[in-house]
Amino acid sequence: MRKKYLFSVLVIGFLISGLFFFTYQGFSSQKDKNPAGSPNPPLVSPEVISLQNAFVNVAKAVKPCVVQITTEKVVTYRYWDPFGDLEDFFNLPFEDFFKFPRRKPRIFKKKQTGLGSGFIVDKDGYILTNNHVIEGVDKIYVKLFNDDHKYRAKVIGTDPKTDLALIKIDAKRPLPEAKLGDSDKIQVGEWVIAIGNPMGLEETVTVGVVSAKGRSGFGITQYEDFIQTDAAINPGNSGGPLVNIRGEVIGVNTFIIAPYAAQNIGFAIPINLAKRVFIQLKEKRRVIRGYLGVWLQPLTEELANSFGLKNTEGALVVEVIPDTPAEKAGIKEGDVIIEYDGKKVKDVKDLQMKVANTPVGKRVKIGVWRGGRKVTLWVKIGEMPEEVKVAKEEGWRGLKVSDITPELRSKFDIKGSEEGVIIISVEEGSPADEAGLTPGMIIKRIKNYRIKNISDYRKAIKKVRKTETVPLLIKYQGHNRWIALRGE
Repeated sequence: MRKKYLFSVLVIGFLISGLFFFTYQGFSSQKDKNPAGSPNPPLVSPEVISLQNAFVNVAKAVKPCVVQITTEKVVTYRYWDPFGDLEDFFNLPFEDFFKFPRRKPRIFKKKQTGLGSGFIVDKDGYILTNNHVIEGVDKIYVKLFNDDHKYRAKVIGTDPKTDLALIKIDAKRPLPEAKLGDSDKIQVGEWVIAIGNPMGLEETVTVGVVSAKGRSGFGITQYEDFIQTDAAINPGNSGGPLVNIRGEVIGVNTFIIAPYAAQNIGFAIPINLAKRVFIQLKEKRRVIRGYLGVWLQPLTEELANSFGLKNTEGALVVEVIPDTPAEKAGIKEGDVIIEYDGKKVKDVKDLQMKVANTPVGKRVKIGVWRGGRKVTLWVKIGEMPEEVKVAKEEGWRGLKVSDITPELRSKFDIKGSEEGVIIISVEEGSPADEAGLTPGMIIKRIKNYRIKNISDYRKAIKKVRKTETVPLLIKYQGHNRWIALRGE
């Protein structure tokens, strides 16, 4: 028994000795691999550190050029008191006691504020932002980087067709200008950085990539050629810059898809488009664009086949507007415009952008597909007409109306040829407002007077007595109806 015990002790001792021996050998071997004073292997590769430093450097370089924009406007609210005017009610004579008391609207005013971003494009204080950031406001204030002072800004010019605006402040000193890049050279997958003031959080930097180029069809602006990015863009970012890894502005952050429907899907106006708008707004305070004078629609595969075309590239002419460059050049309904100024036309959007960017007065060679063959035409590009021609009688019963221009057709989605005048605004509390008239409705008749255009409208309202209630034939969303419009 004693021998068994001694044998067990010897075995255990041998095992413990072996454990210490191999542990020491392993430790010694490890020490040999990492001599004293040698650094530990890096946990992050140098390439990642370099990329991180690039983001840091871009943020440092661009943030001083980015501004915070706050706006103010006074909004008038109107609501109806369900009990009417009780004072008038109790002063009514007995025979009128059971009549419903006349109701009066209650009106109150409230100051409304807004937030946005912008970036300095000229050291003299010119700032580029989105039109929707400053549209319809009473006051605009700008806060600079590392400057607590709020500068009052004035509007130099706006371009609703691209949702761009140019404002200016007087900072009494030269300001840092943003470096503008070339948006035509960007590629899907490139790193981009969005800088702005989302939710009022100043100088916020987010990082992503170019997700897509040439996005359109949102109905946000007339000329759409957006850069899509997954760099986080939130309310308050509008008007801020989207920059590349070199710190060059390649886009103007403009809008996001509904935040509760999707995440990290933002869109920016290409900086090359913004540069053209900026130069014209600074020099002329308005944007002049080329004009052809046609209604267009995209080609489907079925239409392309029916015209004898091999693909859907080009723009199909639906209507030629009288007395326009297109009519004078001989363009006809049913033509497919396949070439413009020596370049292929991809689609309707592509042609619209090409024409808009053509200098007024330039003679351009156009290739159209007609009757199964290509026909070459020459057109002298005209100037895009003003967006709205408002009637002088714009205050009649609270209505502002206009001829149905191409821009208004697009804005209100009016299909085909349509006679009449279109309502572009309605004054609150006016007879037109009470009658339920809204922008986008087309006035076809006033009493028994047919309305084809502004001239007919002017003649008709002159024949209406001031206090007379008149019937109006209105077309809205494809349907006609009569509305009674009371006198003033």
